[in-house]
Amino acid sequence: MSRTRPLKLLPQSALRPTSPVDHPGWNYRPLLGRVQRLRFRMILGLLDGERFGRLLEIGYGSGVFLPELALHCDVLHGVDPHPMADEVAADLARHDVKVTLTRAGVESLPYEDGFFDCVVTVSALEYVPAIDAACQEIRRVLAPGGTLAVVTPGATPLWNLALRVATREGPEQYSDRRQKLQPALRRHFRLTRELQTPRFGGTPLRLYTALRLRSEGAPSD
Repeated sequence: MSRTRPLKLLPQSALRPTSPVDHPGWNYRPLLGRVQRLRFRMILGLLDGERFGRLLEIGYGSGVFLPELALHCDVLHGVDPHPMADEVAADLARHDVKVTLTRAGVESLPYEDGFFDCVVTVSALEYVPAIDAACQEIRRVLAPGGTLAVVTPGATPLWNLALRVATREGPEQYSDRRQKLQPALRRHFRLTRELQTPRFGGTPLRLYTALRLRSEGAPSD
């Protein structure tokens, strides 16, 4: 059901950019929006209809995906380093989305150990320089056996060209973090499912990779 019904996103009229790399309006462009929304569909494919107690979105930005995530948990949280948590929370409240938003970086999450049953992050971790520290923090706040669902963009010349054509932005914003992210995630978590878009063509044509990972306990040193 979650893969066929319309996504419940924050409407375009309620979206506000919260950082130089946050472009929430792209989700509503005719062609680019379809590509952008693929990431959310991939997350729903990973969650596969499961409902969680506490769920955290890392890098919620404008909050565009939070209305959908609210359907998949009892208690919803969001964390992002930008300073507009109050404004985004007000936008979400006007659309009946109950969420607790916090300003913090993923390398130092202000939550108790094992607080969340699920963590979701969409095209966010590739901006984090200290990815191993971020992975350790995510493991710390996840309950043992908890779920981490990640979508990250490809790191290929084709993707870089598509990025420039569609958005007039280049891959320099990522440095080499796209290449380092997946190996780091696999070191810190156990992979339980992987989705790729498109499904054909292999790595050279990869737009997005989605990983469902499992927390196996306390963070490693």
